[in-house]
Amino acid sequence: MISRKIKAFLALIGVLHIMGCSADLSDYQQDGPKFDLFGYFEGSVTAWGMVQDRSGKQTRRFEVDLSGSVDGNVLTLNEDFVFDDGEESTRVWVITRLEDGTYEGRADDIIGVASGEEVGNALRWTYDFELPRGDSTVVVGFDDWLYRQDEKHLFNLTSIRKFGIEFGTLTLFFQRND
Repeated sequence: MISRKIKAFLALIGVLHIMGCSADLSDYQQDGPKFDLFGYFEGSVTAWGMVQDRSGKQTRRFEVDLSGSVDGNVLTLNEDFVFDDGEESTRVWVITRLEDGTYEGRADDIIGVASGEEVGNALRWTYDFELPRGDSTVVVGFDDWLYRQDEKHLFNLTSIRKFGIEFGTLTLFFQRND
């Protein structure tokens, strides 16, 4: 019979293995169309999304109107959110393309600096976010994976984590309005 300590250790190893398994951005090197963050978000884009808790239950739905402008190596992206409960909010991203081709982004509700890299048709964007919870906030990690489908469409799958444990996901569908 296996002792409780050994069972607990094996369970921990299994959890750590699952947490360590993830796609690698280089897996998308040959996939097209090329992501092109600045090219896609310059102009008008509309997005629809939902948040799900860790059980998969949908907890919120929303629509976002985005308007982007590019000035050299800087994309300013205005996001106007309308949630299914009537709440409205705005986020303004200022995203800089660095010399090595990666990105840094800042916004008021982002803690520190977001970082991103695109390869093939994919972009991985990571940052810490100040999530409103009742009368306070909690800082969570966002791990965004965005995939360019074609000239007009983009998909975004986000893992929302606290202490390395996923407690929610966010799914977005984008469409260019030109």
